[in-house]
Amino acid sequence: MNREITKVQELAYELTVEQAMTRDVVKVHSKNRMGELREILRINRISGTPVVDKDKLVGVVSIEDFIKCLADGEIDSFVGDKMTREVKTLYEDEPLIHAVNKFNKHGFGRFPVVERSSGKLVGVIAKGDIIKTLLKELEINYHEEEIHRYRASHIFRDIIADKTTLIFEYDIAGQDFKHAGESASGLKKSLARLGIPPQILRRIAIATYEAEMNIVIFTSGGRITAYIRPDEIRVKAVDSGPGIPDVKKAMQPGFSTAPPLVQELGFGAGMGLPNIKKCADKMNINSVAGKGTEIEVIIYTQGEK
Repeated sequence: MNREITKVQELAYELTVEQAMTRDVVKVHSKNRMGELREILRINRISGTPVVDKDKLVGVVSIEDFIKCLADGEIDSFVGDKMTREVKTLYEDEPLIHAVNKFNKHGFGRFPVVERSSGKLVGVIAKGDIIKTLLKELEINYHEEEIHRYRASHIFRDIIADKTTLIFEYDIAGQDFKHAGESASGLKKSLARLGIPPQILRRIAIATYEAEMNIVIFTSGGRITAYIRPDEIRVKAVDSGPGIPDVKKAMQPGFSTAPPLVQELGFGAGMGLPNIKKCADKMNINSVAGKGTEIEVIIYTQGEK
């Protein structure tokens, strides 16, 4: 199995939609007339625009909607009566990887971005925004790694012991989507300061993020513990949640038992366990219905054993 994770994939998990979106949004009000829409689209050279009411996103309207109104002689209709109300959106605090997945799934040119708590329209994001943001971050990361590299990679060589293990623990709160992913990010930063190679870091960061999200989505809380040795890194994610009824089925890409509300929040796409397996040299799952789940990820730092 090819376990190589690129820097771009790593950044897609670390960055948020907010960091890539465009804030200056051309929008119309639901009480605008369709006749006014024509000039707005023409001046801004766009084919569609979000529709708001008191800054809250209520729909989208396109040039196709305008043409239909023109043909039906309804040019004086309100935009709110002709817009599409069922809109695919992204939340500003979602990981950028969610935006990438939605673009691949739906094939849209752009998505409106809304504030999770209020539904307020705060931006739009296009594929080009993602590319520009990733390229900029790649450049920034390169210079930071060159200038600020923390030279602690000698730590294991300086400790006199037959066996040495560093242990990092992170408590994860269930249903806390606002802080989801922070533990994975903290572990990655700590390991970077120990001089762990970038390719290993990427695999650990993604595997830990997916394990953390499983705890947040499906349980009331749990703990992630990382055991760092000179030759390997073990990450254990333990919870006392409902357990996984069918582990084999859960390992299938796209299979998800996340409730619709959670999926609407942008989580639970059914790629968590498959992504963990892709990143791991070894992966162990012990799950008991009604008692909880323990996922262990092993990544070798000095070649596979």
